[in-house]
Amino acid sequence: MGDGWGRRGPWDMMPEGMRRFGFPDQFKRFVDEWETAWLRTEQFRDGDSLVVRAELPGIDPEKDVEVTVQDSTLSIKAERREDTANRTKGGYRSEFRYGSYARTVELPRGARGEDVKASYHDGVLEVRVPIAPEAGPGPTKVNVSRD
Repeated sequence: MGDGWGRRGPWDMMPEGMRRFGFPDQFKRFVDEWETAWLRTEQFRDGDSLVVRAELPGIDPEKDVEVTVQDSTLSIKAERREDTANRTKGGYRSEFRYGSYARTVELPRGARGEDVKASYHDGVLEVRVPIAPEAGPGPTKVNVSRD
C-alpha cells in the first residue's frame, strides 16, 4: 500500500500470501505495542555532563517517575495513569498511551552516579550525569628508531 508518491511502507513489501493470513497485522500490533512502551530519549554531552531527556507529558514526576543509577547504567521508569473522569461523558474516545515506560542508558567511563540530578519541566524529564575528566595527561607518543 503506497502513499501515492512512489514510496512503499514495510508492510507493502511483505509477500501477498503472508498478508492473506493476517501476519502483518498481528506483527504490526506487537511491534507497535512494544515500541510505545520504549521510552524515547535525547542524549548529548553538555560540558562535563551527559544529558538524557525524555518526553513524559501528563505525569506527576514525584509519584510516577523513578530514576536510578547502578554500576554504569542509568535506568528511567515511568508510568502514565489514565484519568477515568472523562469516560462517563458521551462520545468518549482516547488514543493516548497509558501504562509503563522504561529505558536504560549505558553511562560513559567516569560517570559519577552519586551526583546525578533530575528535573521535570513542561512534560520533559531531564537527567544530568556528571562525567569526571579523563585521568592522566593523555597518550604519550613513543618515537620508533630504526636499528
